[in-house]
Amino acid sequence: MEPSSRLLDIFLEIAAIEGLSGNEKAIADYVKTFLACLDLAVYEDDAHRLNNGNSGNLLCRVGSGGEFVLLSHLDTARSTGNLKPVITEDRICSDGTTILGADNRAGVAVLLYVIEHALKNRLPINDFTLAFTVCEESTMIGSRNLSLNGAIRMGFVFDSALRPGKFIYRSFGARGFNVRITGKASHSGIAPENGISAIAVAARAIGRLPLGRVDEETTANVGKIEGGSAVNVIPEKALLAGEVRSLELDKVESLIGTIHREFQAAANSFGAALEFESQWDFKPYRITPEMEVYRRIETALRKCGLTPQPSISAGGSDANSLNARGIPAVNIGIGAQNPHSNDEFILIEDLHKSAQIALELIRA
Repeated sequence: MEPSSRLLDIFLEIAAIEGLSGNEKAIADYVKTFLACLDLAVYEDDAHRLNNGNSGNLLCRVGSGGEFVLLSHLDTARSTGNLKPVITEDRICSDGTTILGADNRAGVAVLLYVIEHALKNRLPINDFTLAFTVCEESTMIGSRNLSLNGAIRMGFVFDSALRPGKFIYRSFGARGFNVRITGKASHSGIAPENGISAIAVAARAIGRLPLGRVDEETTANVGKIEGGSAVNVIPEKALLAGEVRSLELDKVESLIGTIHREFQAAANSFGAALEFESQWDFKPYRITPEMEVYRRIETALRKCGLTPQPSISAGGSDANSLNARGIPAVNIGIGAQNPHSNDEFILIEDLHKSAQIALELIRA
């Protein structure tokens, strides 16, 4: 596949379409129209009903739908509505006032371009499924509820900020926790001994927690804390939120248990009440070299003249959701660098290389 201005055109068209998490209808409509022009049927599921969004996931079965899915997400973490793209000799960026939206409009553009290129040039390709998910940047509710048929045995996610040649074979999982401490309000000057400080409870617990980098494959953080009503009132309420991440599911579960126990012990020592909730944001996964999805991505990368570089990521993606559902999947480097920042950019070479990778994956 030679470098194509058509791929660049598609990317620039869709990058500026607004599509924050839960508000993906405009970009979803573009994708539906694009695929309909290729005489491909698009199915929209109802995943958006779970979070009151305005678009579901989009699925397009090429042929029978095959046994694998190529996937990108529709949403961006920040607005691209006022995007002014800047194209230099080697890259695409914004003018510095907005994000570029390469995460993940580059992935969307690559998949749309490749299926158009393959069909218009009548290239021999395998049956497969295209998927475009919603809310990856917020809750991953799209990929967690993606309506794939039972024949899908593996997935290739085009979403990693790493450059082409690298792929995420192993990823951290993340489990969030929320804490609500209820103490007792009292005047802090007249009768402080009659109060129970919820903030003091929180401080004692936090001081005993293993936070930061717990070990080489585990981190923990208390990221939000809110409490109190006035400087002359013993604070009755404190709300906290945090997360634990690790490559190992058991380590996450164990550390969440430790955090819960420390907060409970602190609450008990002060005579405060505690509510503790915890839920998985995404679970860790590991793809091993003997698995077919690993072999296929390695083969595709080599055919593109790239050296396969299996990598580990501390972040989550739709690949985590697929693996949690029993569908082995890797997240493929497409080079959307500095994601979520106004300095975001993608090398034009990487955009074309990503398209080559996608084509090799579907080629018969």
